[in-house]
Amino acid sequence: MLATEQSLANTGPTAGKHGASRAIRSGRVIGCRIDEENLLVLGLGRVTAGEVLVGFDGDQVGTRSSFVCEWRLTAPSARAKHGFAALVPTGGMDLAMTTIRFGEGETGSRYIFAPRLASAEEAAALMVESAGSQSATIIDRLVDVLMVGDVDRRRIRVIAALLQAAHANDGFVELIGETHDGATFLQGWSHSMAPGPCRVSVVGNALPALEECGIAVFPRPDAPDGASGFVGLLEAAPPARTIEGLVIQGRAGWRYVGIHPRKRIAGPLETPEHIRSILLRTHGAPDVLFSLRAAANSFEGKETISGLPYPVRMEIDNTFEADRGNLLVSGWLYDPDGHVAMVRLRRGDAAARLDERWTRLDRPDVTDSFDDQQQFAASLHGEHLSYGFIAQAQLPNEDPGAPLYFELTLRDSRRAFLPVKQTRVSGRLAALRQIGSIDPANCALPAIVDIQIVPFLRESGRSAPAIDTILDVGSFDQESSPPIVIAVGQSEEDIAPLLALLALDPQTRSVPIAIAMPADRFRRQTARLRELARFYRLSARLVSVKGTGDFYDMLEAGTQALSCETVVSLSASLIPRGAGWYGKLVGTTASLRGSIVSPVLVYEDDSVRWAGSWIDDDDCHQPVVGRYAGYPLKAVSDMKLTQIAAASLECCIMPRDALSRAGGFSGGYLGAREKGLDLGLRLSRSGIDSYLLPSVQMWGCDDPRNGDSPALAALVEEIDRKIFKSQWAPVLAVEKHLERRPA
Repeated sequence: MLATEQSLANTGPTAGKHGASRAIRSGRVIGCRIDEENLLVLGLGRVTAGEVLVGFDGDQVGTRSSFVCEWRLTAPSARAKHGFAALVPTGGMDLAMTTIRFGEGETGSRYIFAPRLASAEEAAALMVESAGSQSATIIDRLVDVLMVGDVDRRRIRVIAALLQAAHANDGFVELIGETHDGATFLQGWSHSMAPGPCRVSVVGNALPALEECGIAVFPRPDAPDGASGFVGLLEAAPPARTIEGLVIQGRAGWRYVGIHPRKRIAGPLETPEHIRSILLRTHGAPDVLFSLRAAANSFEGKETISGLPYPVRMEIDNTFEADRGNLLVSGWLYDPDGHVAMVRLRRGDAAARLDERWTRLDRPDVTDSFDDQQQFAASLHGEHLSYGFIAQAQLPNEDPGAPLYFELTLRDSRRAFLPVKQTRVSGRLAALRQIGSIDPANCALPAIVDIQIVPFLRESGRSAPAIDTILDVGSFDQESSPPIVIAVGQSEEDIAPLLALLALDPQTRSVPIAIAMPADRFRRQTARLRELARFYRLSARLVSVKGTGDFYDMLEAGTQALSCETVVSLSASLIPRGAGWYGKLVGTTASLRGSIVSPVLVYEDDSVRWAGSWIDDDDCHQPVVGRYAGYPLKAVSDMKLTQIAAASLECCIMPRDALSRAGGFSGGYLGAREKGLDLGLRLSRSGIDSYLLPSVQMWGCDDPRNGDSPALAALVEEIDRKIFKSQWAPVLAVEKHLERRPA
């Protein structure tokens, strides 16, 4: 792997290669663009070194200060005995100038620009050719000036060309190692590298940044005379494959270190072993060696906690990942003596500290599992059982293949790791699984809900339902009349009675009906639904929806499978209380075009389940969304059409594109009630008015929660209320303030 000057002599520019086609002539100068703001000018003549005023094209664009270096020509002539190089700020002006003047008045010197700009390699070769042994000193002075201020990609490439022409390569980087901490490990050899901090800028396609790099050196018997091996860590380097070279400030000044053509790039899991293999042979400043030791003790894809010489052990029960890197993790950490100083969940160079925000809970099973292990016996504390934890975290997920792992930092600064495999599910399913595994009587449950579950759900985005299959039965003409969209969620077992009622109603027997259901139920029930539709002579469209979902997800998919202007939504858990309901809804919306109209929802005992949503004040005079429920049906049946704050989407007539215009249903709710209310409010605030039509009633019951226990069902309702309040209380408070503000 060793690269010497002799073996790679042709990698740098030479005077013979780049200088033969160009020559500096007396009275003329050659320009080389450094970046958008600066120009390198080469010429022959006596120009005072240092800060010199220059002007372009007869001072038409004013004068500016330049930095000039001068040298005595290796082959002087009668017309010129000196050469010069000037760094001239152009201020972003067009470089189509023809003349340049150095100095002012009678002492100034005027030159004509050569018609073509030189490349950085040509300019460097011309300087070496004309300055000879002085060229290294001249170029070092120019580089000192160029490395001040903002250094962009173009300027650093010019600097690299100048340094290669003056000094050739000062060495080579043979290994570039990536790490999970975002630092880049470098290993190679160099003449001028010295142990300690070193200023480094990367040459490549990424934007260069001048930063300090901690350098440690080690003996290299195979290196050229005067060279030694070196290792270092760049904290903010670009991706390894984009690094083409390094501009370093060593003990002898600025130098260029190339990248070996047969370089090795080590991934984050390989780099720690490379660092350990060389670490014992290096010497350098204590802080540099400490950083290298920390990098050597990085994650290698293996579990290392069980090998700690302390009573510290860890296991993970669940790791759920929803969209956008939203994570919910649970497990236990056994650390009775407090050796662990920090716990982080990591992926790539991103990390989330958990021990500052997790919720701890008792895990007596963990303590019991260590009772028969002698090495832990002295550390057992009978009163301390809170070894369990649940935590929500957010990590970027741009690289799906990057490993996810826990990092424990102990008080003696050593680190240990535990890789984990995440389960990718929706935020709703992850939260349900997590709270379902906790005893409802656990005293830590309220804190888990408030600190972990609710933030996790709020960060969860929605997954729009995806249509898998569409199957028409009969002649499906959705333009003849507004179609009915029957949404079949997970809790509705049989919709045959509903189809029978629709077939018996003269108004609905000829109406097109779209039935949307999860794909698994579609596969099981397609044949039977087709038979029922043919038997009742219904015009039906069967829609299969990928994944699981509730009524609202099915409703959204059902409307996507249509192209008409208006639809009538109907939950499969509802039954019309009488015939003629469809005609009343359609007739009412004829005069309220673009609005949503809902009927009253009634329990089987003829008490009101829902009769409109209203914005009111609670006991603390804060705005809340309430609903009429529990009243006898006769209390509302004689009411007229009434505008309300939000409609019930379980049954309503609405514009087909209303759901998509409002952004669809939120994915952050566990149950159906607040999920529907959330979208109902968003529809109202998007300019779609909502109305209650009391003369139409539908029978139905509350969401049965798919057989969940009463305690879990109550917890789900509590979580949804907290999420709804956190999202809508500020909005409603602002609206309330605006309504009461004097005109």
